[in-house]
Amino acid sequence: MNVVYLDNNATTQVAPEVLDGMLPFLRDFWGNPSSMHSFGGSVKKHIEKAREQVASLLGADPSEIIFTSCGTESDNTAIRGTYEALNDEKIQIITTRVEHPAVLGPCRRLKEMGANVVEIGVTNDGSLKTDEYVDALKRGKSIVSIMWANNETGVLFPVNELANLAKENGAIFHTDAVQAVGKIKIELKNSNIDLLSLSGHKLHAPKGIGALYIRKGTKLQTFMIGGHQENGRRGGTENVAGIVGLGIACELAQKHFEEENTRVVNMRDRLEKEILAKCPDSMVNGNRKYRLPNTTNISFQYIEGEAILYHLSDFGIAASSGSACTSGSLEPSHVIRAMGVPFTAAHGSIRFSLSRYNTDEEISCVIEKMPEIVQKLRNLSPFVNH
Repeated sequence: MNVVYLDNNATTQVAPEVLDGMLPFLRDFWGNPSSMHSFGGSVKKHIEKAREQVASLLGADPSEIIFTSCGTESDNTAIRGTYEALNDEKIQIITTRVEHPAVLGPCRRLKEMGANVVEIGVTNDGSLKTDEYVDALKRGKSIVSIMWANNETGVLFPVNELANLAKENGAIFHTDAVQAVGKIKIELKNSNIDLLSLSGHKLHAPKGIGALYIRKGTKLQTFMIGGHQENGRRGGTENVAGIVGLGIACELAQKHFEEENTRVVNMRDRLEKEILAKCPDSMVNGNRKYRLPNTTNISFQYIEGEAILYHLSDFGIAASSGSACTSGSLEPSHVIRAMGVPFTAAHGSIRFSLSRYNTDEEISCVIEKMPEIVQKLRNLSPFVNH
């Protein structure tokens, strides 16, 4: 069975060009880049090339990029590293109620250790309650960590404006841009963003590689201790093949921006429009104007999202009911709850996230199967008047 893969916000397939670029560093040039001999040391120039490729995608300087193992490590490094570097028990951490667990986790751990953590709410369409954010900034010195794009709904926050407000109030600003990088234009050089996290496996690089942008002059305590790598900012032998792959993926992302924001958008919109038309009592979760080009989150009233996913899987269709990092819970996602989605719809929320590798034929397949699945489950639902 051919897989129709619409779960790209969970992970993406590795681009063929990325895999081809990585193989020599697994097969032939496998030396340690920190070694004194030329066999290992010659590998280092390829790490620096990848650093330039990542920086180019972000509109940053290569010296401001460090490589990590994933987006979660980048988030933890940014949040805990700045908190420890400032070493001020009066400082507050400002985040939102709809962040990925990679941000909410370290923030709440610091709260358990005595930190003052403020979680800003969102409106019914997933937009940030900016008035709450401004009020929080005025209460004192802050570290801010707010995502650029929500992983479940695709809703975009006005990160550059939020960073400007943070700077006006003397705060440090970090953004988890794991879902945004490669899908929307990012230009950090003239922004007030101090730190930005990204993850390779969200933009067609392999799993196990990420990066953190650290603006020059930003105070950051070393999070991974144990070696001199990354100019002493992240210890540990470099994942050379992964780093090379991430660099190539970033270069490819720049070439495919137009496709991401035209062809992928058109497929997403057709999928959404047809499902809403053919499946009564369905609704889109999140702001439909300010969102990622590849993402739609749709709730189907009176039925369970897990049951929908099982039936989709029987047809070879892969989607998601939320974040892959929170799957396994029977509760509606914290994002859906924060948006106030009605109880009858909250449990039936499905996220479809596309990529440039999807085709119109695949979208047609999903459009054909969804009404059948929804009707079948509603026929079994005790909440529907039969």
